[in-house]
Amino acid sequence: MKKLLTTTVMAASLSALTLTGCTSTTSTGAVGVDRQQLLLVSSEQVLALSAQSYAKTIQDAKSKGVLDTNTAQLNRLKNIANRLVGQVSVYRADAAKWQWEVHTIKSNDLNAFVVPGGKIMFYSGIIDRLNLTDDEIAAIMGHEISHALREHSRERLSREYATQTGIGLAASIFGLSQGQAELAGTAGNLGLSLPHSRTQESEADQIGLELMARAGYNPQAAVTLWQKMQKASQGEPPQFLSTHPTSSSRIAELQSLMPKVTPLYQQSRR
Repeated sequence: MKKLLTTTVMAASLSALTLTGCTSTTSTGAVGVDRQQLLLVSSEQVLALSAQSYAKTIQDAKSKGVLDTNTAQLNRLKNIANRLVGQVSVYRADAAKWQWEVHTIKSNDLNAFVVPGGKIMFYSGIIDRLNLTDDEIAAIMGHEISHALREHSRERLSREYATQTGIGLAASIFGLSQGQAELAGTAGNLGLSLPHSRTQESEADQIGLELMARAGYNPQAAVTLWQKMQKASQGEPPQFLSTHPTSSSRIAELQSLMPKVTPLYQQSRR
């Protein structure tokens, strides 16, 4: 009965998804990323939310005296960013006109991100603790830029909205109790959200690998980067319950893409 109930709720949730068309935010590139995306939330809405969050991050870092404290490190990141941003038009022409920024936060955290619209943030810990080369920094930055190009944040918000709308609809139609609706939500998270997030991570790996290769950074550095990350991490959650692929599976996928991106790297070096 529980299985039937969950299946019914999931079907109702999915029916909400079919009410809207899907599209792709980027070209396929040489690595062949070609997936239709559910985009119910507008780019403008996501940019507005992201701008608020980013401004708060900048303000907090300033107030603590940890924003852009290492000029040499900041300039190093800006040089890498300039080369990578020079390649984004391969995937979407409008991205070259984004108001790109690069900042650093002095922190021991292994973290970096790119906010929708092209705001790049690196925590000093990921560079210093892993002793990253320029090529390895380009692998991280290319990956994070790829999330912005594919508008993965917008897609996640859209999917969350669609899932919650579908569950609410099912609860109304089938008279589900609160506990039953929560069970359906958990099933939706495991069955839709998390696997989809792993797909997004894989896409960012693929596109990022191509961006760094076209920008003249050795794509093999993406492999050495994740080998370092694997060594630095204290165990990994089961891939089934993780939004990120395990380091070992990620490394295997990156290595499988080398025949596609190595010629691009070699061409850029000429």
